[in-house]
Amino acid sequence: MPSPTEHLTPAVLRDWPLPAPGTSKYSRGEVVVVGGARSTPGAAMLAGIAALRAGAGRLTLAVARSVAVQVAVTIPEAGVRGLPETEAGSPDGTGTDVLDDDLGADAILVGPGLDDPDRTTDLLQALVPRVSKKTPMLLDAYALGVLPRVADVADSLAGRLVLTPNATEAALLLGVDEISDDASSRIAATYGAVVTCRGRIASPDGRTWTMTTGSSGLATSGSGDVLAGVLVGLLARGADAAQATCWATHLHAAAGDRLAARVGRVGYLARELVDEIPALLTELSA
Repeated sequence: MPSPTEHLTPAVLRDWPLPAPGTSKYSRGEVVVVGGARSTPGAAMLAGIAALRAGAGRLTLAVARSVAVQVAVTIPEAGVRGLPETEAGSPDGTGTDVLDDDLGADAILVGPGLDDPDRTTDLLQALVPRVSKKTPMLLDAYALGVLPRVADVADSLAGRLVLTPNATEAALLLGVDEISDDASSRIAATYGAVVTCRGRIASPDGRTWTMTTGSSGLATSGSGDVLAGVLVGLLARGADAAQATCWATHLHAAAGDRLAARVGRVGYLARELVDEIPALLTELSA
């Protein structure tokens, strides 16, 4: 029989404490975020800042070459790599050797701000073989949407993969028109991944959790990038995939609740979610 679903409350998280932060930027965890087409560099930037707010110590952003300088100036805390791109400004899947010195990171996120499914497929096929088979990888947005195309990539990531699909992406992963409440569990079993989708979290070992917080205000541009960034930051700090996913999903939703009370039920911005994370982490870790 499947395990009963656990309600994810602050008390549950306090009984499941995160690894203590390291004492240097390297021991606190190194994160690489790969994404950021010319038209959407902000997605990678939001994810990267969220990873730092979650306590990661070092950040590298890999974005389309034409926006790399602007991204580096905007986020001085990050190292930035420029990736070869198409005429339209999408990272084209070539030149991933520019990241060889960075792929020893503690956790890697691919997807925020990628905008071309074909080139994203090329990018995954070029990048994943360069990454240690022990490194956890989080796929978001187009990078998870193309997984059904690249069975070899999906197989090589099983057991260290985290996925953060929205409802449309979850349907793509399952090859269905509409998803049901068990979508997270089905995706987890199919891809050997920990999955968070629509307030439900599932691990491939059968464990499941459901959220007890969150509201419609989270349905705003960039919100998913913040969730992915917090999650990869916690992975880099040493949390296992299930723990990082549960904590990040709760932190993202709780940040939305705070903004809903202070700003309004809808109308707050994804960038404002990021600034709520450190205080929430402190309170839950007290």
